Parts: sequence; C-alpha cells; structure tokens
Amino acid sequence: MAKELNILVACGSGVATSTIAVNAIKEILKETNIAAKLFKCSLGELETKQNDVDLILTTANYKKPLKTHHLNVFNLVSGVNVETTKEKLIQICTELLNNE
Repeated sequence: MAKELNILVACGSGVATSTIAVNAIKEILKETNIAAKLFKCSLGELETKQNDVDLILTTANYKKPLKTHHLNVFNLVSGVNVETTKEKLIQICTELLNNE
C-alpha cells in the first residue's frame, strides 16, 4: 500500500482560512494521486502538533523554527500565484513520499 502523508494546515484561528486552504489542497492532491490525511489547527498549536505530521502548511507567516517541512499556502486562499504554490506543494509531497 502506498504511503499516506500526514499534513497539518494552520491559520490564525484554525478554523476559517485553514478550511479554505484544506479544500484547495484536497483538490491538488486528488489531481496528482497523492494520498494524505489533512488536519487543521491554529498557528499557536503548531509547536505541539508538529511532531505528528510530515508537512506543515500555513496560511500566514510563521517565523518560529519547525522540525518538519513547511510551506506557506496563502496563495491558495488569495488566488494569486496559485500555480507556483501548487507546484511547490506537489514537489514537497513527492519528495516526502519518495524518501520513505
């Protein structure tokens, strides 16, 4: 069975913007046949939840150090430069899956 990535999507509150991002991310992953479980949280929860995931996606700037891969995906919410962010997301997910 193919590996499934655990991806954490974080926004300021863990509710609104992350929900919009999760919907866009689901579509991208579906189009590229990347298996993943998506979880949401607030930026304040990242430090305690980062150890349980393969990739962290944020919809806001996050400056603190993280122990895993991180990508800002605000563009998926704003609609600006979506393709660039989409390509980066696919690249990171593919690399993570190939390294397992």
